[in-house]
Amino acid sequence: MESVKQILSNYKGSLKTVKLVVDEIKNRWPNLVDAYDPYSNCLPYKKWKELGFKVKRGEHSIRSLTYIEKKNELGEIIGTFPRTCHLFYFPQVEPIIN
Repeated sequence: MESVKQILSNYKGSLKTVKLVVDEIKNRWPNLVDAYDPYSNCLPYKKWKELGFKVKRGEHSIRSLTYIEKKNELGEIIGTFPRTCHLFYFPQVEPIIN
């Protein structure tokens, strides 16, 4: 089984985006801010689903920013561009029960 860091190998967060996410977590869950880890418990919807979790009804995402690399036909990186991503913190998800 892959580790969470392997699954999220394209994580491009910066100290500025981490601070913005931490600030939002402080506003919503002040007692859980110390548990924040961008690799394991604050993930996009698709990653939570891959890990066997679903977002609880009525939960709203935390908006963040990531950077996507643009490559040419030779696979060389020719630039990066920002992209908004929507994250969900671990209290917002629950295991999928079949």
